[in-house]
Amino acid sequence: MSTEITRPGERRMVIASGRAHPELAEGVARELGIDLLPTTAYTFANGELYVRFGESVRGADAFVLQSHAAPINESIMEQLIMVDAMKRASAKSITVVMPCYGYARQDKKHRGREPISARLMADLFKTAGADRIMAVDLHTSQIQGFFNGPVDHLWAMPMLAQYVRTRVAPDNLTIVSPDAGRVRLADQWSDHMGAPLAIIHKRRDPNVPNQVKVHELVGEVEGRTCVLVDDMIDTGGTIAQAAAALFDNGAKDVLVASTHGLLSGPAVERLRDSGISEVVVTDSLPIPEEKRFEQLTVLSIAPLIARAVREVFDDGSVTSLFNGHV
Repeated sequence: MSTEITRPGERRMVIASGRAHPELAEGVARELGIDLLPTTAYTFANGELYVRFGESVRGADAFVLQSHAAPINESIMEQLIMVDAMKRASAKSITVVMPCYGYARQDKKHRGREPISARLMADLFKTAGADRIMAVDLHTSQIQGFFNGPVDHLWAMPMLAQYVRTRVAPDNLTIVSPDAGRVRLADQWSDHMGAPLAIIHKRRDPNVPNQVKVHELVGEVEGRTCVLVDDMIDTGGTIAQAAAALFDNGAKDVLVASTHGLLSGPAVERLRDSGISEVVVTDSLPIPEEKRFEQLTVLSIAPLIARAVREVFDDGSVTSLFNGHV
């Protein structure tokens, strides 16, 4: 296969990938029918990164794909360096494809003297030379306004929901938001699945990161199959406590559907021992073998990203991918 796609008028597309998640990048390229741009990347002894592209990108519409996976700061810095290299190599346009937007949870100041790191991320990529950002299931929609340029916000919900339909009986299904911040997402799931909605109210301890307390459940779950929906699973504390609250209130079964499987720290143990029958995530982040467990199902997001990339390159409509879904 060629490393580029051409269109009349000498338009060219190239896709370059960082080292964080090569399997996803290869999947996207395969869906598009091209090869990834040859890239040399390595880390110096002192931790600094080096990137060089093996072919000319002059005049090309370039897509730079990198999952912001652990170690997250290295993944982000590598993508920034790749964007800078594209800009200095005279790429016509540069689209940053970040399936999982790093630092997205720091989208506002909760208390004084805190950063808004999600805005800083957008500024960094703009300064590096990005013309456009493409991301999947941003933690909050307002992040789209942090970047001074087009932002393509892709949704994994239709794909996840299609899978869930094959696993549960729709007449005995309840969609559950694990906290107040995910109500909007859960409401979209509820509309899409034609299922009632339940909400778990919780409070975080502001002095202890990643610690949550579940308080009360709003909605009917007794005897029903519950699908907990969230944009990401980090340490698994929120999901495990939400599942416990559902079982305490008589839920028959609990499934989890989430786009980004960070699965940090004790997440695997918590989810494996929670009583949850299945945890469904996408491969927006790499999930190594040691983080996989019996209840985990990983769906490929490569077709979604590839379709969006093609729409952007063809000056089509990314929104058309989700008409009727969001």
